[in-house]
Amino acid sequence: MSKTTKNLPLVNDASRRSFLKLSGALGVAAAFTTSLSACGGAASTTAGAAANTAPINKDLIIEAGISYALSTGFDPLSSSGATPLAANLHVYEGLVELHPATREPYNALAAADPKMVNPTTYQATLRDAAKFHNGTPVTAEDVVFSFTRVMDPANKSLFSQFIPFIKDVKAIDAKTVEFSLKYAFPAFPSRISVVKIVPKALANFPLGSDQLKAFDAKPVGSGPYKLISAVKDDKIVFEANPDYNGPMPALAKGMTWLLLSDAAARVTAMQSGRVQAIEDVPYLDIEGLKSKATVESVQSFGMLFLMFNCAKAPFDNKLVRQALHFGLDKDSIIKKALFGNAKASSSYFQEGHPDYVKAKNVYGYDPQKAADLLKQAGVTNLEFELLTTDTAWVKDVAPLMLESWNKIPGVKVTLKNLQSGALYTDRVGKADFSVVAAPGDPSVFGNDADLLLSWFYAGDTWMKGRAYWAATPERATLVDLMAKAGQSAPADAKKLTGDIVDLVSEELPLYPVFHRQLPSAWDAKKLSGFKPLPTTGVGFVGVGRTA
Repeated sequence: MSKTTKNLPLVNDASRRSFLKLSGALGVAAAFTTSLSACGGAASTTAGAAANTAPINKDLIIEAGISYALSTGFDPLSSSGATPLAANLHVYEGLVELHPATREPYNALAAADPKMVNPTTYQATLRDAAKFHNGTPVTAEDVVFSFTRVMDPANKSLFSQFIPFIKDVKAIDAKTVEFSLKYAFPAFPSRISVVKIVPKALANFPLGSDQLKAFDAKPVGSGPYKLISAVKDDKIVFEANPDYNGPMPALAKGMTWLLLSDAAARVTAMQSGRVQAIEDVPYLDIEGLKSKATVESVQSFGMLFLMFNCAKAPFDNKLVRQALHFGLDKDSIIKKALFGNAKASSSYFQEGHPDYVKAKNVYGYDPQKAADLLKQAGVTNLEFELLTTDTAWVKDVAPLMLESWNKIPGVKVTLKNLQSGALYTDRVGKADFSVVAAPGDPSVFGNDADLLLSWFYAGDTWMKGRAYWAATPERATLVDLMAKAGQSAPADAKKLTGDIVDLVSEELPLYPVFHRQLPSAWDAKKLSGFKPLPTTGVGFVGVGRTA
C-alpha cells in the first residue's frame, strides 16, 4: 500500500471559488507571527555542517528550546497557539499529513491514498491496528466524528474554513470512511490534513464541559509521541508512543520542550548544550552561535505587512498608500534590524514560492516618488500614528520605518507598539487607526496560492473588518478574478493569479513590506534528520538522537 501521496493533485488545479467563502476565524493570523509553510528554499545563512550519519539511539531524549509560550490548549478543534500547534504535529495524525519541514504529503492514518470514486466522492481506509494513546483502536466512527465536529458551525472551529467543499462524512465499515463533496475539489487528498483524528469517546462533550477541558489540557491522539505534561512558561514533556505503527515512528525515547520566550535564555541553552535545537534564533546571535551549532535561516512566506484604514482620508487614496511604500528604505531596514534575514517584497508571494510572479508594481526606495505621489494626491502635510504589534523583531524594525518616512517633506509619523490582541480588538476593530505594520503568515495551513491569497483578501475579517476596503469596486474585481481562477486550467489560473497580484500591488489595502527568513539552530552531531522549519516551532518527525 502506498505510504506517500506523490501523485496527489496540487491545489492549483482545484476550485478556487470555494476559498471566497472563507471568513470567521481568520483573525487568528495575528497569532501566527510565523507559521508552518513550505515556502521556497533555505537561505544561505548556514554553518554548512554535514549530515549526521551516526546510528540513532532510541533510548535518548530530544530537548529543544521553544520561543513562544503555551497560549492555548491542545484540542485540534480549537488549538490556535503556535506552540500547541507544533506539539500537535507529533501527538495527532490526520488521514493524510504534511511533513513539517518539506510539506510533502504522506499517508498517516490512511492506509493508502484516498480513493476517488467520482469527482465528488472519496473513500479512505484506515491503516491496520492503529491505536490511540489510551490503547483504544482508531475507528471509522472516530474519523467521522473528528470531521463533523470541525464542520459543525456551532463549534466555530478555525479549521472548518479549509474544508468548505465537504458535504458529508460517513462510515462505510469499521475501517472505511466516505466523503461526499459539494463540488469537485481535486486537492481533497492533501487538504484533509488540516483535520486531526481524535477519539470520539474522549471528545464528544459540549464546549466548556469539564470533560472537554480535560481533553484540551492532556490530549490523546494516535501520533508517534504522547503528551505527558505541559506547564505554561515552563516545559512540555512527551514520550514515545509504543503502540504507534504508522510511517513516522518516534526515533527518541521522548522529548522535552523548554518554553524559553526570552531570546537570551534560548541562545544560552543552545550554547551550553542543555538543548539540541532552538527555534527563532535572534538575528544578532546568528554568527556567534555558529561556533557551537548549525544555524540556518529558511526563507518563509512570513511577512511584515502594511495595512491601511482605507475608509479614512487620506489613506482611502491609493496614491497615499503607494507613497508610503515607496518611502520605505526596505533594504536598509532589513540590513540594520534583521541583519539581512529578509527579502524586500516584489510580489505578494516570496521569491521561490511555486506561485511567485513578479508584480507590475515593485516598491523600491524612492523618496522623491513618494513626495510626488503625495502631491498628486493633494496631501501637503501628512501626520499619523503607526501602530505595530509588540513582537520583538517588529519593534526593531518600526523605528527604522519612521526614520524613512520622516525624511519625506511634509510627513510626520509617530509610533505605538501594542500587544496583538489589544491592537486588533481595541484599535483596528474599531477603525481607530491609520496605518498598521504587523507580522502575518497563513502558510501554517497550506502553501498554495488559493489559501495564501484568500486568507487576507477573501471573507470579511481582513478586508471588511480591518482594512475597510471590502466595499470598493476594486475588491469586487478581485473577487471576480479569484472566482475565475478557480474554474480555469492551470496555465490560465497562473495568469489570473498574476492579475490578482498586480491588482493588490496597485491598491495596497494590505501588502507585504518584506518576507522573512527564519533562523533555527541545532547540534548536528547529536541530531539526525533534523530540518529547520520556515515557521514558528520545531519539528522532530523522523528525527532521532545519535549522542
